[in-house]
Amino acid sequence: MTHYPLDDSHPIRVGVVGFGTSGAVFHAPVLAASPDYVLDSVVTRDPARRAALAERYPGTVAVDSIDDLLARDLDLVVVGSPVALHAEHARAALEAGVAVVVDKPFTVHAADAAELIATAERHGAPLTVFQNRRFDDDFLTVQREIASGRLGRVRSVESRFEVDKPTITKAWKAAATPDEGGECSTTSGRTCSTR
Repeated sequence: MTHYPLDDSHPIRVGVVGFGTSGAVFHAPVLAASPDYVLDSVVTRDPARRAALAERYPGTVAVDSIDDLLARDLDLVVVGSPVALHAEHARAALEAGVAVVVDKPFTVHAADAAELIATAERHGAPLTVFQNRRFDDDFLTVQREIASGRLGRVRSVESRFEVDKPTITKAWKAAATPDEGGECSTTSGRTCSTR
């Protein structure tokens, strides 16, 4: 079990749950590029993703499950699995006393989020949500302009990315129900998808 806060005597050993877009595009490259982290292991059973992992990160071990991941000596787990599994995977890591970063959305249900926060507090393990957008140029520009006072008192800011994906390429996203973090609407004529 890791004790927090960590000291600077060794890099942070990280396990990533999932090697789809989240793990392969966002988390693994950033972790592997920093001397402060060691990309120790990744949960993926998909043969093509395992091959890509082995090619890009030869020292990183592919494991079959969250249990296999947690059997390793890790300081941090990054959860990038399908949305419906975020709470389950984060809970398992927290109960093992490992720090957790959960990809967004944090959980499907507010009750799961509250339970994860309580679990983190109970086990003394750090828990946070991956928020890469706060470092995007547009967000930083808005933040800078608000801080400058030129806009007066800002009461509300709304920002979003609109993406049109008429075809869903991931089977889990196509089948996700609202209770699993997806959006299905037979009246809208749109295919089920996650947000």
